[in-house]
Amino acid sequence: MLDQKDLSTSRRELIVGAAVAIGGIVLCPSDAWAATDDIFRTSESIHQEQLFNASPKRVYQALTHAKQFHEIEKISGAVRAGQVLGSQPTEISGQAGGTFAIFGGHIVGRHIELVPNKRIVQAWRVANWDPGVYSIAKFELLEHDKGTKLVFDHTGFPVGQAQHLADGWKANYWEPLQKISA
Repeated sequence: MLDQKDLSTSRRELIVGAAVAIGGIVLCPSDAWAATDDIFRTSESIHQEQLFNASPKRVYQALTHAKQFHEIEKISGAVRAGQVLGSQPTEISGQAGGTFAIFGGHIVGRHIELVPNKRIVQAWRVANWDPGVYSIAKFELLEHDKGTKLVFDHTGFPVGQAQHLADGWKANYWEPLQKISA
C-alpha cells in the first residue's frame, strides 16, 4: 500500500513526465506529425513494377500516342466497371512540355520529360483535384529478357489518395497494357 509520500512522488513523476512528453511534442514534432521548420513529412507515394511481353518501344508508344492509349482506355477497369468518363477525346502530345487529356478528360497533365523508349515524366492530375494540384508520375522502361520492365513512381498527390490511385494504375493502365502489348 502506498503512503502519502509515495503517492506525492508518483503524482509529481506523472506530472513531470507528462510535461516533458508534451514539451517534446511541441518542440520536436515527430515525422508523423508534419513539420520541422520548413520540412513537411506528410506525403504518400506509389512505387510499382510491371513486366510486359513487349519491347520498350511498344510500351512507350502505347503510353504516349493518343490512338494507342485510347485502346488502353477502352478495356480499362474504369470502363469495365461502367464508370462514366468525361466526353473529351484522348489527346496526347508527343513533345516534352506538351499536354495530355485521357479518360475523357478525367486525367490531364503535361509531359515534363520524354526520352523515347526509356522514360516518361508527367505532371499528372485528376480533374476534380483542387486547382493547381499536380502530382509527378514517372515511368522508367527497362529492357528485360524479351520484354520490358516498367518501374513506376507516383508522388505529390493529395494525402489519402494512395490506395485509390495505386488500384487505378493497376486496373486502368497495367492490366489493359498487358492485353494490348502481348
